[in-house]
Amino acid sequence: MKGLHGLAFLLLIVGGLNWLVVGIWNTDLGAWLGGGSVAKVIYVLVGLAAVYELFTHKKLCKSCDKGQMSGGNQ
Repeated sequence: MKGLHGLAFLLLIVGGLNWLVVGIWNTDLGAWLGGGSVAKVIYVLVGLAAVYELFTHKKLCKSCDKGQMSGGNQ
């Protein structure tokens, strides 16, 4: 589970950075790296990672488990 969580987190970072690049430079890194089919695979993996994190994050996150908000103590 820990490895899958790490992979999902990495894919979410990749997706977030891609959106940053799209927003700043209007360049899609997925399409730039390998064209339409590679970009589609990357987007599907990032989307699946988001769904996985959506349903498992609270169970796996140490801060969420302790009832703490990210970035500070309650």
